[in-house]
Amino acid sequence: MADTAMPKSAKPEGSPDAPASPASPRSTTSAAARRAPAPPPDPAARTPGDDPLDRAVWRLRSRGCWDDAAALLEPYAARSAPVALHRAALLVERCMYTAAGWAAAEDALRTAEALASDDAERGGAACERGHLAYTATVLGVRDRADEARSALGRAAALLAPGAPGRPLLDFRRGLMSEHVADSPESARAAYCRAHAGATAAGDTLLLSATWRHLAGLALRGGELAEARHGFAESLRIREELGFLVGTAPALVALADAAPDDAARLLTEAARLFRLMGGLPTWLTGRFPRALLDEEDGNGGEPPV
Repeated sequence: MADTAMPKSAKPEGSPDAPASPASPRSTTSAAARRAPAPPPDPAARTPGDDPLDRAVWRLRSRGCWDDAAALLEPYAARSAPVALHRAALLVERCMYTAAGWAAAEDALRTAEALASDDAERGGAACERGHLAYTATVLGVRDRADEARSALGRAAALLAPGAPGRPLLDFRRGLMSEHVADSPESARAAYCRAHAGATAAGDTLLLSATWRHLAGLALRGGELAEARHGFAESLRIREELGFLVGTAPALVALADAAPDDAARLLTEAARLFRLMGGLPTWLTGRFPRALLDEEDGNGGEPPV
């Protein structure tokens, strides 16, 4: 494939079949809401395009094979800033789902930062650096909250309000507000901006993330029906896209808002969790042991 084709094909692309914006959930700052456990943070990511390389990368990435997906991009990443950023985003996402691979993600980010030549590229790299620092913080690897705030703030200064990377940045600033600053009102505003931007851009995978996190805030506020609707939309999108590695978290989230169907949803989530080799790692411990033993078929230890 010619190098000149790579920057275009490496950009995020989405489906035109984007869901409508949800009603804004009413958040609460009551003590009960602050004590409610937040859902595990979910990274937004690129959806497949028409380019054969894009499709190959998507197939690997959607099955949790981030290293293999990044390897496909490596021959082009040394010369193309957009491809270098795409590769870095894959490895940052691997850190979120596996709590491993930090050094590789840092190396890929340094390459993307060195190749960036305009505000959009520099802003995209800053957004990924902020997300990596956020991931290390929220997974308890190392407190890098100040670095995350600084990098995401730098990205906000570089990316214009209508820039293609702005909805993803808004989503990640919402994650910081919700999971680090414990500010549900600020998080909801950021998620709504991200949802509107993703809808306009047709970025369906990002929409699955905004639906899910808006639903999580609704659940914290006691709005069960609204939460159930948002979680169901998130699950629907991920199943339609074939985003296998992100489907178990969507099933678990919906189970929290649909108690009458929770047993079936958790059984399916446990099956996918085992199929993915225990990914994402932040679901470890979420399933009853009986479900994991049942899926194993012989009472053996589940993979972690």
